[in-house]
This record gives sequence, structure tokens and C-alpha cells, in this order.
Amino acid sequence: MNRIAIIALTSLVFASACGAQETPDNSLADEAARTETLADADFREVPSSQAQVMLSYAPVVREAAPAVVNVYSTRVTQRRMDPFFERFFGQQGPQNDVQQSLGSGVIVDPSGIIVTNNHVVAQATELRVVLNDRREFEAEILIADDRTDLAVLRVITDEPLPTLPYAQAGAAQIGDLVLAIGNPFGVGQTVTSGIVSALARTEVGVTDFAFFIQTDAAINPGNSGGALVNMDGQLIGVNSAIYSRSGGSNGIGFAIPIEMVRRVVDAAMTDGELIQPWLGARLQTVTGSIADSLGLDRPQGALVADIYPGSAAMSAGLEQGDIVLSIDDVAVNDGAGANFRYATRAIGETATFSVIRDGDRLDLSVPVRIAPSDPDPARQVVEGRNPLAGAEIANLSPGFNDELGIDPFARGVIVLAVQRGSAADYFGLRPGDRVLMLQDQRMDTVDDVIDTVNDAADAKSWPIAIERRGQRVERTLQL
Repeated sequence: MNRIAIIALTSLVFASACGAQETPDNSLADEAARTETLADADFREVPSSQAQVMLSYAPVVREAAPAVVNVYSTRVTQRRMDPFFERFFGQQGPQNDVQQSLGSGVIVDPSGIIVTNNHVVAQATELRVVLNDRREFEAEILIADDRTDLAVLRVITDEPLPTLPYAQAGAAQIGDLVLAIGNPFGVGQTVTSGIVSALARTEVGVTDFAFFIQTDAAINPGNSGGALVNMDGQLIGVNSAIYSRSGGSNGIGFAIPIEMVRRVVDAAMTDGELIQPWLGARLQTVTGSIADSLGLDRPQGALVADIYPGSAAMSAGLEQGDIVLSIDDVAVNDGAGANFRYATRAIGETATFSVIRDGDRLDLSVPVRIAPSDPDPARQVVEGRNPLAGAEIANLSPGFNDELGIDPFARGVIVLAVQRGSAADYFGLRPGDRVLMLQDQRMDTVDDVIDTVNDAADAKSWPIAIERRGQRVERTLQL
């Protein structure tokens, strides 16, 4: 709005507030009206009373604040005493330390269902929830998922609790006014205001499904798990992290979008287990050079770099070189964004992928499936006289890799553990090593390893190749 329009609006507000009846200069009024029309008059009005001049967030806070709770967690950890003190003061064995931490949570169901951050309740031995009206409840964990950094709690109550309604998925827009409600630094429930600074932040690295709403509403330690609320009093996200070098708010806070929050809460209230879908496609960001090579007018979408055989991506017809532009009509800008959108769907549903292939735009229906666990891990400790004796090994598969937190595309045989003093320990094998070759033969399964060590039981020379931290290491070991 230009300066002339501001002067006109200010004059009207002052005249209305003071009861004046004078008509402002027509030229200024005309200019104000024209500017208002250009700026979409449906959403803008000149205040017509002193009450409108003194607008406040109080009505929104009155509705939202009762549904935001404080979450107190207690953890018991063990620490060993210094040997000197154990010897001279007679204190033996580990000592228990009691640690307490504070976070926030949001009531999303009147029966007592509360969503918060996983890091607020992780390893808690006792949980206590304090409501806005100072009532206290013991809480139990229904789901705690470190990959999404969300947890769902339940308290037992005889009467319905106040709740925050969910906002519509994807309704938040950059520039929207928002309120952050929580308990920073344990000072008590606090409300801060700001705007949505950015959407689809995927570089944060706080969760596996990195996809955040960024806001400049002040978020500090203790706000974790609290509510990010729009001006309709609806929950648009759960506050999760801040960007700070000092530990305090620097105006860059991040909230987990409501799409993922609803997915985790629904899982807690139905199956009681959160099973994450797996697309089975390795996606990468489309850079400027990739866009040029593919004939795109600008970098956009996510490039399909690899597809796992038999995965949901393959069965849907995705191909290497496809550019995923949107999922369920929501644009994606990189692989993390695509994985997030896919992960917000429940197992058994179907997601619509809009892709570009050879210059043509296609819509593909992609089933939402879990990561396959084929072959079975078949954990086994290697025995006998060989360099792997004493190592526990297992078959890799996307499902098992997900449990281990490693690349789901990795295949073959992995070392899970090594017995101290064993041959495997002597020759330097470590958990996480992937056995590639043994006796100049490729090792694809646990059975391959067992058959090879049995067939070469009398061998003294053992050529072996392993992969460790992405590096291939080859040695010939002598027994």
C-alpha cells in the first residue's frame, strides 16, 4: 500500500474513532479505494470502530492455549564412579542419576491423546502432563518415533479435554500470521507471534523425513512439542527445533507440518504402530546442470536416479530419468520433499505422482507399501576355523536396513557384532562391515558365507574383501 493510501486510511480511522463527520478529500479517498481494490478488497477493511483499531490475538489464544500442555519427563541414567573414589570410599558399581527435562505438547483428541516431540520423551522412565488449568496427569507413550521426531501420549481422564483442531493439509502459506504456544525455559505457558517464513525446508536434518515449516515466532528450549497455530486457532504444525548459536531464539524456528502429525496420531489411535512406507526409488535434486541436460527451462522436481527391483516405484512404472514434479498435486522440489509427501500416506493407499518423461507429462498411481524384508535376515554367528569365526552376520534387505538405519539399497551380508577375542576380532572385523568376497567368491547371502567357510575349513590362506564406510578393503589373511 502506498503512502497516499496509508494517509487516507489513517484519516478514516481517526475520524471514526473520534466521531468526526467530515469527508476526507475526494482525491485521497479515490486513491485509497483504488489501491484497496488492487490489493484484493475481500480481505481488507478500513477499521470502523476503536475496537477494530485495537485488534488483538487474545481470542485465538483463548481458544488454543487450553489445549497446549507442559510435558515433564524423568530419566534415570547410570554413571560409573571414578575408580579412585570406589577404592577409598567403598562406592562400587554404577550410580543412578535422575535427569528431568521439560517440553510441551498438544491435546488433539478429547479422550486424552497428546502429540509432542520424540526427543521430549525419549528414554523417559516417568512422564507427567500439566494442563493449562494446572491439572496434572501421569502419561503413557503410545508411539515414540525418532524418524519423524514425534511421539503420542495418552492420559486417563474422566472428562473431555480441550483440543486443537487440525488445519487443512497444505493450507499454510508463506506470510501467514502464526502463534507459537509452549513453555520456554520452564517459565510457564508463553505465546509468541510471527509469520510463516518458509515452507518445505528440507535442509534442517533434524529428522529422517526432513520437511519443515519455518517461522520467526520466537521458539526456545521448552517449546519443543508445542503448537504452531494459525489465525483460525487451528494446529498447522508441532514446534520441533530452532536454529541458534547461543541456544536462544534467533527468529528461525521449525515445525513439523500437520500432514505428518496427523499420520502419526492416526497410527497411534488405530494400529498402535507407525509403519513407514517405502517408495523404493532413489531421488536427487534437479540442479541447473541436470535441468539443462534434460531440456528443462529451470531446475524443478526430483530426479529418479535408481529404482529397487520389485518396489512400489517399479510396480507403478517409474523409470530412471523421470522427473517427479508433484505428489497428490503438491509440488516437490527435491528428494526429501518427495519422500515426505509419500510418507504422509497410509499403507495400502495410493499416491499420484506427476512426472516428466522424455518431455511428456505423465500421472502415475503409486501404491503405498512397506519396505520388503526379502531375504530374511537369517542372523547367524560364524563358527569354525576361519577369519570370520565369532562374527554375527545377516542378510541385508530394505526392511532390515531400515531397522539398522543404513542405506535401504544396500545388499549382501553385513557384520552385526563381533565376539571379543574371536578370530574375527583378531583380524579387525567390525560391526557394519559388509562382506563382499571370500575365497575369491562373491558373498550375496549368509548361506554363501557358511558354505564357503565349511568348504574351505582346512585353508590357511583367506582372500577377503569387505566394504567399510563406503570404502572397499581387500586383504589376504593367514591362519
